[in-house]
Amino acid sequence: MKKGILLVNLGTPKSANPKDVREFLKRFLGDERVIKMPRLLWKAILHGIILNTRPKKSAAMYEKIQTEAGFPLLRYTEMQRDNVAKLFPDYLVEYGMSYSAPSIETSLDKLLDQGVDDLTIVPMYPQYSGTTVGSVFDSVMNYFLKTDKVVNLHFIRSYYDNEIYANYFAQKIKQALAKNAIDAIVISYHGIPLSYKQQGDNYDEECTKTTEAIMAKVDTNIPVYQTYQSKFGPGEWLTPATSDTLKKLPSEGYKKVLILAPGFVVDCLETIEELESENKGYFLNAGGEEFHYLAPFNGDEDFAKLVKSLIV
Repeated sequence: MKKGILLVNLGTPKSANPKDVREFLKRFLGDERVIKMPRLLWKAILHGIILNTRPKKSAAMYEKIQTEAGFPLLRYTEMQRDNVAKLFPDYLVEYGMSYSAPSIETSLDKLLDQGVDDLTIVPMYPQYSGTTVGSVFDSVMNYFLKTDKVVNLHFIRSYYDNEIYANYFAQKIKQALAKNAIDAIVISYHGIPLSYKQQGDNYDEECTKTTEAIMAKVDTNIPVYQTYQSKFGPGEWLTPATSDTLKKLPSEGYKKVLILAPGFVVDCLETIEELESENKGYFLNAGGEEFHYLAPFNGDEDFAKLVKSLIV
């Protein structure tokens, strides 16, 4: 039996060119798991308005986070593929993206063509949501609907309660608190529409359990705020919003904050541009004095160790 591992992440535009960003957004926002609206209505909005206005604005933000090595999400995902491969010398390890290259389907082809018949899928999302992990599950299942090459399949649903995961962020918080006089800790998660929760998506429950698991390992009386970011569209989303919280904290006497986003395995547009730049600006403009951001795993081998604990 030949074993394989497929890491799956969201994806990223090919470049910061508005045309490439438009193609990425077309795939991402066209996913029925991501946007739950009547298809004809949503297609009219997506193609008639959003894809004609948003790509240029998003491209400017992607331009800010692009480095000589490319976009952080892609670079760090590749690094984690390599880290995992080192810990699993007898496995074939690949990564795939939901909305960009290499696609999940392309990477599955590559693994199966090399004889893999026992495969573990590891979405790079610690908490389950239909918008992320559910979409990956759909893609993997749809792939096997089209082939007789069905394999022994293991799908990791979530790992917010993994000890390595909780310890990683707890240790980073402890180190930051030892170096800085912090008034408040903000733990920010990517939001989802409230209607998705009402339909049965228990993502927010796993976010809360994540916060509890991490902070249980941190000995501090500093107040902790759990918030949600990246709201899209006019509908009601999970609250409180990260931006609203950071705008009001200085007026309540909290002027030195520590912020982390444990729902992300690697840095991306939502952490680098939205948290470290946009939301930092909100906080400082409201009278905040110090804003300390803790990065997720990125290229750290701790994530590969986490994957090993999930599989072994």
